[in-house]
Amino acid sequence: MDLEEIGKRIKERRKELGVDQRTISELSGVAVNTLVAIERGEGNPRLSTLAEILDTIGLQLDLHPKKLNYETM
Repeated sequence: MDLEEIGKRIKERRKELGVDQRTISELSGVAVNTLVAIERGEGNPRLSTLAEILDTIGLQLDLHPKKLNYETM
């Protein structure tokens, strides 16, 4: 999952909850400009920043092993 997909899911969840970006910003402690950038799939947020946002909106980031192409290693 790339940052663009994460941002899209955050935006979808925020809208499902019926809250605006400013509210999520205030509740999570993340600057509204940072939240806007993340929802657009821009920037390079810290993992802790994403964790604060996700926790606030009731989502979690799951890490799954990806398939490796051993021929290119």
